[in-house]
Amino acid sequence: MPYDEDRLITAPDDPEAPRRMARMRELGLTSRPDQEFDQFAARLAQITGAPYAMVNFVGDQEQYFAGLYTPSNSATSSALEAAQASAHGSPGRTMALDHGFCPHVVVRRKALVLDDVCDYPRFAGNPVVDKLGIRSYLGAPLIDRTGTALGTVCVIANEPRPWGRAGLETIKSMAAELMTLVQERADQLASANRQRYP
Repeated sequence: MPYDEDRLITAPDDPEAPRRMARMRELGLTSRPDQEFDQFAARLAQITGAPYAMVNFVGDQEQYFAGLYTPSNSATSSALEAAQASAHGSPGRTMALDHGFCPHVVVRRKALVLDDVCDYPRFAGNPVVDKLGIRSYLGAPLIDRTGTALGTVCVIANEPRPWGRAGLETIKSMAAELMTLVQERADQLASANRQRYP
């Protein structure tokens, strides 16, 4: 496995990236904040009791939080912005592919439950553990009707969390709900285009 600046690169091999990028363009998913996805992330945080929630689309160069919920005036919220700034030059919604666990969920195409990331050597060395203090993760892939994994819905916490079977079922259900929303929006866009260009 390759090394970068004295640390192991933790981004998974992702041969599906070109197909995913093409499918996101077809669905009208862009790298900009989306109010509806922000509201979805806020609801996800409320349902799971997690302090952070995201709707994350994984690109070929970086991951993008189209929906993001963070607690206001939080030291960790500032840490999230600082980590993003160091990787990308300015605070925002992007994160490198070797930061976090969502790229692994997309490649695996399965939900990932990490009650305590430090219990899993494969994930304990991820940069977000030290930079952001992330200790717990729960995420599920967003798989559209063509079978393309587009990204994730996920929640994180700064302390270990016993997500359990209920957490797993909740995150999978929320991923399915979000994909229904994405598909409805894509169908509306296609219908509008057909009316505009008959």
